Amino acid sequence: MSATDKQALPFTEQHYFSSYDHFGIHEEMLKDTSRTLSYRSAMYKNKHLFKDKVVLDVGCGTGILSMFASNAGAKHVYSVDMSNIIGKAKEIISLNGFEDKITLLQGKLEDIELPVDHVDIIVSEWMGYFLLYESMLDTVLYARDKYLVEGGLILPDKCSMYIAGIEDGQYKDDKIHYWEDVYGFDYSPFIKVAMAEPLVDTVNNNSLITTPHKFFEFDINTVTKEQLSFHRSFSLSAIDSDLCHAYIVWFDCDFPGDEKVTLYTGPMKAYTHWKQTVFYMDQVLDLRKGDKIKGSIASRPNASNPREVDIEIQWKVDTVSKDKSREQEGKYNYFMR
Repeated sequence: MSATDKQALPFTEQHYFSSYDHFGIHEEMLKDTSRTLSYRSAMYKNKHLFKDKVVLDVGCGTGILSMFASNAGAKHVYSVDMSNIIGKAKEIISLNGFEDKITLLQGKLEDIELPVDHVDIIVSEWMGYFLLYESMLDTVLYARDKYLVEGGLILPDKCSMYIAGIEDGQYKDDKIHYWEDVYGFDYSPFIKVAMAEPLVDTVNNNSLITTPHKFFEFDINTVTKEQLSFHRSFSLSAIDSDLCHAYIVWFDCDFPGDEKVTLYTGPMKAYTHWKQTVFYMDQVLDLRKGDKIKGSIASRPNASNPREVDIEIQWKVDTVSKDKSREQEGKYNYFMR
């Protein structure tokens, strides 16, 4: 992994909606072909499901998913976004000849009333980093419960989260030792902060040194907000003898339809703007092939800002050789204050 590619996780609520006013974030999402083409494929490969249906696009952004839905045969699309980007979306919708087929509404979905009582399909690109932080899933669930007809569709509708261990010693050393000498000054108080903060980065598949474990999955058709808080166990097997410096988490999302489409965000698949979420340990695990890391991962909405999440990871190494000197255990906490 490249240190220059890494970025701190954006955990701030106050800038959440205003951040989507900016052109750059929409350019990044549109150029994420894995993301955008997954949505298009899910609609275009299942046009019979969209024919003459009323569609709600939650968090429509520039309107790309709304236009896909319309092209797939939707009778009408209602597109909602709180961000000022909806002004540009209106220009784009008009320029591309969808004025009579797509109605754009600015505001928080929970605070506005749609011109219709029910919709047949909900489309939304709601996912955040680590799937759940700074996501719009709560709004999608609100839309589901208020507007979706019985038997209606949600795109995507099923999500899975995975964890694995990686070797990343060079960057971890840079991350720690940098603060020991910053232009000749000792900044070591930042070491603890730097180690505690999750990062978003593109992880090379070759960095994986354990098997992955699917630790959480849910169906958006039925899941409740309360069920999105979880505490799950995991078991990772070392696939080679190497050092483990961090855990990474990624997610997959499945779309409904006769022609199945899955959006993958793992390191073994094509790039997405979600990349992977990296959690550095305050220790290094010395693994031998076949060793097990057994642990748990927990997440819940932050008490003061539900768009942010608190995360805890616990682990213990069980060695094949019963080498007690390598059977370390530890805990990682990221709690917003």
